[in-house]
Amino acid sequence: METNEDTRPPEAPVTPERHGSTEDERLFRREVVHPAAAFTSTDPWRVFRIMGEFVEGFDTLAGVDPAISVFGSARVPPDHPDYRAAELTGRLLAEAGFAVITGGGPGIMEAANKGAAEAGGESIGCNIELPFEQGMNVYVRKPINFHYFFVRKTMFVKYSEGFIIFPGGFGTLDELFEALTLIQTRKVRNFPVVLFNTGYWQGLLDWLRNSMLAGGKILPEDLDLIVVTDSPEEAVSVVVDCYEEQCRRGTDPRYQNRPLQPRRSEPAIADPPPAPE
Repeated sequence: METNEDTRPPEAPVTPERHGSTEDERLFRREVVHPAAAFTSTDPWRVFRIMGEFVEGFDTLAGVDPAISVFGSARVPPDHPDYRAAELTGRLLAEAGFAVITGGGPGIMEAANKGAAEAGGESIGCNIELPFEQGMNVYVRKPINFHYFFVRKTMFVKYSEGFIIFPGGFGTLDELFEALTLIQTRKVRNFPVVLFNTGYWQGLLDWLRNSMLAGGKILPEDLDLIVVTDSPEEAVSVVVDCYEEQCRRGTDPRYQNRPLQPRRSEPAIADPPPAPE
């Protein structure tokens, strides 16, 4: 007796396509290299590539305005309140005279770049090679592409006057604790680290206070390195006030002869000229 029942085995679930290994992965992987192996696949060759990325980053960013790095999740859609807040933050930073640096991807990064670009400010994206391509968002006006995370992170710290950090995942936490570690150990000057969205960060802050601080792993003043807010205006005010205070003190040569140049975005359609009398 014939039947129309499909007896084929079920198909395996589809997994995201992986575009090979990244340069970071190949760098950290210890391999036995045959003498006949191509020189361009060896660690000495990678040293030259790393040097090249540092040179490109320094050349591209050396002349930018005072800048703020904005971090956050790539998975935040445009209709999310955090996206809108990041867009407003980017616009306010540009209007205050700051360039905006992000990771160049979607989500929070796109929102901050969008706000800066539409306000007429410098909108910079430091993109990174990933196994699953994220691509540069369309609001980046000065793109830089990196293969190595540590080179990219150097650019964020070297060319930023502060960090504004929106809700995000492991990568966002990496940037947060990298900055706090460098400030705590005095590897960099003390610059503002602002967390946006109190509700999102409260659990982490409680853990820092109730576990790390209570256990003697950090000092009470270490928690003072963090500012938490739910206001884009306050986030921008914190970094502007800190920058201007450093300018007044003249404690850092990076601030000399680099006053902020406030910008105002032009209206999309200019007002018509008045009618002749």
